[in-house]
Amino acid sequence: MLEVKNLHAEVDGEEILKGINLTVRAGEVHAIMGPNGSGKSTFASVLAGKDKYTVTQGEVRFNGKNLLEMPIEQRAWEGLFLGFQYPVEIPGVSMANFLKEAIGEQRKYKGLPALSSAEFLKMMKEKSKIVEIGSNLTSRSVNEGFSGGEKKRNEIFQMAMLDPILSVLDETDSGLDIDALRIVATGVTHLKTAQNATIVITHYQRLLDYIVPDYVHVLYKGRIIHSAGKELALELEKRGYDWLIKDYDDE
Repeated sequence: MLEVKNLHAEVDGEEILKGINLTVRAGEVHAIMGPNGSGKSTFASVLAGKDKYTVTQGEVRFNGKNLLEMPIEQRAWEGLFLGFQYPVEIPGVSMANFLKEAIGEQRKYKGLPALSSAEFLKMMKEKSKIVEIGSNLTSRSVNEGFSGGEKKRNEIFQMAMLDPILSVLDETDSGLDIDALRIVATGVTHLKTAQNATIVITHYQRLLDYIVPDYVHVLYKGRIIHSAGKELALELEKRGYDWLIKDYDDE
């Protein structure tokens, strides 16, 4: 599904990603962990196509297509979803209108007919149950006046509505209390199928108690320096990163 080879990227002339290699297959959940400043959010942003970042080397294939050649909207239409660390507010744009427009463009790209109003409302009702989000939120402007937990639940609601084949969740657990974390993580787990995949970027093991990864990768100084199974997250919780990164600090 996703094949990343020797990916280098910079921002404002400073190289952040220094040769990332990663393969993600359908049905898999990958967790990316690492200290602050390692390049985790940069990696997510490069996959999503944010123009602040410049790819200087490497290749990214998404379902056999060159992801780096696609504009942002095409990446979304192809089935890539980015869950933001800090979701933005969009005053004056209701959640219903926002999602109806997004889904309409996605279906048009795939050559599918537009949903009727009744079909769309039925979908909203079904998907909102996944993250326990009520009409008091879905009827408001996108994220306007939402708490941190509500914004994150809203992100997963959008993910459920758009039904991506690859979701990249950038520190979805940031700022969540334990109840909001459970709701968000349960929603992500509920949406997992054999046909889609998820990349979870996180600092903490606690999220991975709910979203169990198939693989855990440690990103440090712009490179993935270690990969293992879900047990690696538990080891990092106990031992920190020093035992893995000590050989890289002199670079």
